[in-house]
Amino acid sequence: MNNFYCLNRGLIKYNKVMTGNDEWVEFEVVFDPLEAEMIKDLLESGGIKTIVRSMKVSPYPVNIGRIGEIKILVKSSDLEEAKRVIEKAG
Repeated sequence: MNNFYCLNRGLIKYNKVMTGNDEWVEFEVVFDPLEAEMIKDLLESGGIKTIVRSMKVSPYPVNIGRIGEIKILVKSSDLEEAKRVIEKAG
């Protein structure tokens, strides 16, 4: 398993997701939908494609444990550039 630096949690293990020929990795995990959108918009403004995944069900605003997680994924080839984009905006 590989490691990467997560802004809020330091060095963590990341999950891989495959879509077609692309390998996507977990870049950040947040619990606020607005924060997730802001990170997504920032990355996409830097030319980095993103996928936002959440287990939340809209009518039930539950933020307990993993149910409240919102994961932001980037292509593994874009991971280093994504970190630079976020650090530059920091």
